[in-house]
Amino acid sequence: MLRTIIPILVAVVAIIAAVTDWRWRRIPNWVTVPGLLLGIAVNTIAQGWPGARESLLGAGLGLLVLFPFVLIRALGAGDWKLVGAIGAFVGPGSLISVLVTALLVAGAMALVLVVYKGRFKQMLSNIWKIVFSMLTGHPGTAEVSLDNPESLKIPFGVAVAVAVVVFVGMRFATQFS
Repeated sequence: MLRTIIPILVAVVAIIAAVTDWRWRRIPNWVTVPGLLLGIAVNTIAQGWPGARESLLGAGLGLLVLFPFVLIRALGAGDWKLVGAIGAFVGPGSLISVLVTALLVAGAMALVLVVYKGRFKQMLSNIWKIVFSMLTGHPGTAEVSLDNPESLKIPFGVAVAVAVVVFVGMRFATQFS
């Protein structure tokens, strides 16, 4: 029974985060921290120590993979903590699927926004600057930072929520078919 509730809980956490990210462009700790703890708790209750291990590995993987983007200010800390919380619910294997889907959704959202605002050339330049920062360990430039009021920003929490809802829907579809 608890294994059926876990996908619903992760979807609820992701949707709450998406609403706050869409509305206020931030994902507060009152969403991410309880989400992380709840993910660890329910997996531990459902599967014992193996569940706790998978949950902690999922949270750790999510936090580790996105940390460089937080460092160069290409991703907000709320988004980073949300992915850690999602990882605590779904574990490391499923988190990779959720992250790939979230990146595809975020890329589509960004492309639509860039085309709508007529900033395609600037986007290509910014991508190069971010890649250069990542490859060299350079902290990044202020132009591509979240701190730049002129930069276009998408709510990554919304992309993560879409990915989680797709993941949960596919899980239920395969479970009940």
